[in-house]
Amino acid sequence: MKQHIDPKWNLFLAQEFEKDYYNRLLIQLEVDLQKGLEVYPPSELMFNAFNLCPFDKLKVVILGQDPYHQPGQAMGLAFSVPIGQKIPPSLRNIYKELNRDLHIPIPSHGDLSSWAKQGVLLLNTSLSVLKNQPNSHQNIGWKDFTDHIITLLNNQKSNIVFLLWGNHARSKRDLIDPQKHAILESPHPSPLARGGFHGNNHFSATNIYLESKKIAPIDWKII
Repeated sequence: MKQHIDPKWNLFLAQEFEKDYYNRLLIQLEVDLQKGLEVYPPSELMFNAFNLCPFDKLKVVILGQDPYHQPGQAMGLAFSVPIGQKIPPSLRNIYKELNRDLHIPIPSHGDLSSWAKQGVLLLNTSLSVLKNQPNSHQNIGWKDFTDHIITLLNNQKSNIVFLLWGNHARSKRDLIDPQKHAILESPHPSPLARGGFHGNNHFSATNIYLESKKIAPIDWKII
């Protein structure tokens, strides 16, 4: 499988790409593809979160779990779907909170690329999934990969805002130094969380923190 990743991110993650677990991960992806299984997102979008978020601009990390597992939905950005796809329920709740918090009109599409380009890393903890099989690739090595990314970012950068939504994302808290970074936690935006996400004020709180560190805030409006 060909790997498409931005050169600066590639340099940052070079040691991970040489590790045994990562080579085993690539082999498993190849095996699945050779079996004729559909893997989402397509390989050219698997590292889209890194390719759209400039390494030097990174300000915010939003953690998702794994890609959408229906055709045409996964685009390599956590919670995001391409223009033309129906907005998923979790993303619709994110938009509702965005509207409540910052009075930003609810967008007509689910493409979050404009956030990524400003320095929001929309990182799923698994970067691939099999069609119609949620969490099907969570144990092939992606957990190690994304845990190491969070650890590297924690150690080598400062003043990142980590938005941990739901128990899966919140389980990563111990990888982050709260003296160096901001950690904002809440229930997941999924309807299954029964409205717990509503009222967390994470979008305004993120910008308040960034501005307190003399860092330009995120324009959360979806374009």
